[in-house]
Amino acid sequence: MEADRSAQQQDPGTDDRNGSAPATLDRALASGRDLRAAVLGTSDEQAVEALARRRGRDLLAEGVAVVPIGGATNIGRFLDALGPAGLDLQLAGLCDAAEEGYFQRGLERAGLGSGLTRAAMESLGFYVCVDDLEDELIRALGVAGVERVVDAQGDLGSFRILQKQPAQRGRPSHAQLQRFLGTRSGRKTSYGRLLVDALDLAQMPRPLDRVLDHI
Repeated sequence: MEADRSAQQQDPGTDDRNGSAPATLDRALASGRDLRAAVLGTSDEQAVEALARRRGRDLLAEGVAVVPIGGATNIGRFLDALGPAGLDLQLAGLCDAAEEGYFQRGLERAGLGSGLTRAAMESLGFYVCVDDLEDELIRALGVAGVERVVDAQGDLGSFRILQKQPAQRGRPSHAQLQRFLGTRSGRKTSYGRLLVDALDLAQMPRPLDRVLDHI
């Protein structure tokens, strides 16, 4: 139970499941001459790319990079390198509610505003999920819909095992699914794409929908 609680309380800035932040930054800088815009986030790149594809957009052809920053505390270095002081790309991004402060301070230090409210962050193209993107997608698709996606991936048995764990018993199915999506490296990323593909375009979570509109 303690391990489960510890995982839930992990500092959002330490999440590096998308690989080395310096490496992804180097790749973005290397291709900078071909870019006009970048979408910054922690574990949502496949969801962004899936929605773009469903909208008929080819982000690569448009000169838009979806850049995983490796953790919220890395946002400053990406803003410095890709923003007004660096490549001067058009920027947008997604963050979890727990990461909002990191993004707010990063934007302010990059010279993109001061005393930024959430509305001001949105005007810059940065959107905050109610909890996280997984929470937004689960609410949009519904528990039964998400379970169908999990079942199609052969993961429903693993999810049922998680539901029986002492720390999960009695919790709402929504919260159990949210926990399940975060229990294995790469699962958040891959299920982001799968859940976006399962949703009607009119049901897309607002932050995800708007971040693409911005670029």
